[in-house]
Amino acid sequence: MTFTGLVMLASGFLLMTLAIVPEVTKLVRSHPPGTRWLAALAKRTPVYYGWVVFAIASSTSYGARPVMSAATLSVFVVPMTSHFGWSRGLFAGAFSLGGLCAVAIMPFAGRLIDRYGSGAVIAVGSAIAGCSAMALALVGQVWAFYLVYVPGRIVFSSLLELGPSTVVSNWFIRRRPVSLALLSISQGIGLAIMPLVAQWIIGGWSWQTAWLCLGAYTLVIGIVPPLLFMARRPEDLGLQADPVRHEDESPARPVSRNQPPPADASLEASYTVRQALRTRAFWALAIYAGTSFMAQAGVSVHIASHYMDQGLPGSAAALTVSAFATAQIVTSYIWSRLTTWLPVRFLLAVAGFSLGVGSLAVASTSSLAAGLISAALVGNGVSGATFLLRLACADYYGRRNLGSITGLILSVQTAGQGLGPVVAGFIFDFTHSYFASFLFFSVTSLLSAILALSATPPNTGTDRQDPRDA
Repeated sequence: MTFTGLVMLASGFLLMTLAIVPEVTKLVRSHPPGTRWLAALAKRTPVYYGWVVFAIASSTSYGARPVMSAATLSVFVVPMTSHFGWSRGLFAGAFSLGGLCAVAIMPFAGRLIDRYGSGAVIAVGSAIAGCSAMALALVGQVWAFYLVYVPGRIVFSSLLELGPSTVVSNWFIRRRPVSLALLSISQGIGLAIMPLVAQWIIGGWSWQTAWLCLGAYTLVIGIVPPLLFMARRPEDLGLQADPVRHEDESPARPVSRNQPPPADASLEASYTVRQALRTRAFWALAIYAGTSFMAQAGVSVHIASHYMDQGLPGSAAALTVSAFATAQIVTSYIWSRLTTWLPVRFLLAVAGFSLGVGSLAVASTSSLAAGLISAALVGNGVSGATFLLRLACADYYGRRNLGSITGLILSVQTAGQGLGPVVAGFIFDFTHSYFASFLFFSVTSLLSAILALSATPPNTGTDRQDPRDA
C-alpha cells in the first residue's frame, strides 16, 4: 500500500468516525438516563446502585473491550503476517490508524457522556468492536484488514476507553480510588485471559475461528446491560452520590491525598473545559499520557513477536502478554491504597519509571523467566498510569464536565498509542530487531516520569501547592 493510499484511507476513516457521532447522539436521546423505571429500580436495590453500575462497567472492561486491545492483537501478528506475507509494520499500521482516528472521536464521546451518560455509548462501541472482530475472520487483502480492524480499534480507544471509567467516577466520590482500582483489575483480567483464549483457539483451530469467537462473545457481553441499566449520575435517579453510611459519618475519610473530600457533592470541584485548559496540571497530564501510552502500545503489541523472534514458542510468548496484563490486576489495588499516603503526581512518576525500566528490560532479555518479569514491570507502570490519570482528572476537575476534560487528555493518550506500534514495527522492518524501538520507549517513559512531578492540583483555574507535599 502506497503512502498516498494510506493518506486516502486515513481520510476515509476519519470521515467514517465523525459520521458515528450523530448516530450515537440519536441513540442516547432515545434512551434517556433518568427513566422512571430505572429510578424506581435503583431505589429498591438493597445496595447502593452505583455498585450495579460498576458491575456493568466492569463486565464491559472485562468481556467486551479487550477484543480490540494491543494484547489480543499481539497473538495474531505472527499467524496473520505469515499467512498473508504482510510486513509487521504494515500490520501494526491498522492498529495505529485506528488509534489516530479515535483522537477525533474522543472529545465528541466525552461531550456525549457528560450530557447523556455512558450506557448507550458503551453499547454502540461494543457492537462495533464485536462486528469488526467477526469480520476479521473473512479478510483476504490488506485493504480489507484495514477497513475492518480500524473501526473496532477506534471505538476501543474512544467509546470503550472513556465510558466505563467516567461513569464509575461519576457514581463514586469517597470510594473513587477503590472503585477505579477495581475497574482496572477487571480490565486487567480481561486483558490477561483474552490473549490466552485467542492463542488456544488459534492453536486448536485457526486465527479465523479465534476472531469469530471473540467477536460473538463481545456482542453478548457489551450491548444490552449498559444500554438498559446504566445511568449517567446518581442525581439523575434521585440518589445521593456515594452516600456515607451512618457508622462512617464522622470523621470523613479522604478519597486520596490529592485534595480533601467534599462534605457534599455540590461542593466538589467543577471545572469547565476552558478552565481546565488554563491549568498547568492539564497539560502535564496530557503529555504524560501521550508519551507513556506510546510506550505501552509499542511494547505490548510487539512483545510476543519479540520473544518469538528470540526462540520462544508461541504459547510461551503469549504468557509474556498475560504477565503484562496480570501485573495490572495485582497492582491496581496497591496503587489505590498508595493514594492515601502520597500525592498522585509522585505516584505517576513512579509508574513512569516502572514503565521505562520494564521497556528496557524487555529489549534486553530473551528467556521466558526474564520476559515474564520484564512484562510485569511494564504492566505495573501501565496499571499505575491508567488508574492515576483517571483519578487525577476526577479529583482535580470534578464530575460535571469529567467526560469532556478526560476525553481531551485521552485524545493525546490515544495519539501516543497509535504511534507506538507502527514506530516499533517499521524500526523492526529496518533493523530486524526491536531493541532500538524499545530503548526509545524506555527513554520517553523516564522523561514523562519527570514531567509528572509538575502536575500539582489546580485550584479555581490556577495551580496550587498540595499541602501534603510539604
